[in-house]
Amino acid sequence: MSRRDQRTLDLLSWEAPDFAAAYPETVAGRGPIDNKIARLVSQALRDAKDERDLGRTAIAEVMSAYLGRTISSGMLDKWASEASDEHRIPLDAFAALIHATGVDALLGFLPGLFKYVAVPERYAHLIELYEIEEHEKEVAARKAALQSKMRAGR
Repeated sequence: MSRRDQRTLDLLSWEAPDFAAAYPETVAGRGPIDNKIARLVSQALRDAKDERDLGRTAIAEVMSAYLGRTISSGMLDKWASEASDEHRIPLDAFAALIHATGVDALLGFLPGLFKYVAVPERYAHLIELYEIEEHEKEVAARKAALQSKMRAGR
């Protein structure tokens, strides 16, 4: 019979935290882009309610202050509804929604449409370093190929 020490961390159970801001593809689902956006708005509103206890009225007030124009909870309802064909959230209101709800997962939608990801700024130097290292590998490979050709030509 083996007993596991509960105070010792299991190194194999560690998983890297998500670094890209995005909802899983299942949230937006399939179909036209306007339906996907409505599903994302709806999910963000639910998440803000569940995780931060922010109701639509409070969110609308913060969005109004952010944009300098009136946003109502009724507008949020329409933007979150796939059935509301005539009411789609404008891009500035989408940004205000991210600000008001704190749901960073919304940030990944637009870049994701073009096979990009939204990552926190603190990773910018790491990404740049990776690109530099990849370029160094490419230059080293080209240099080695030229040196090989020069030796073969002697």
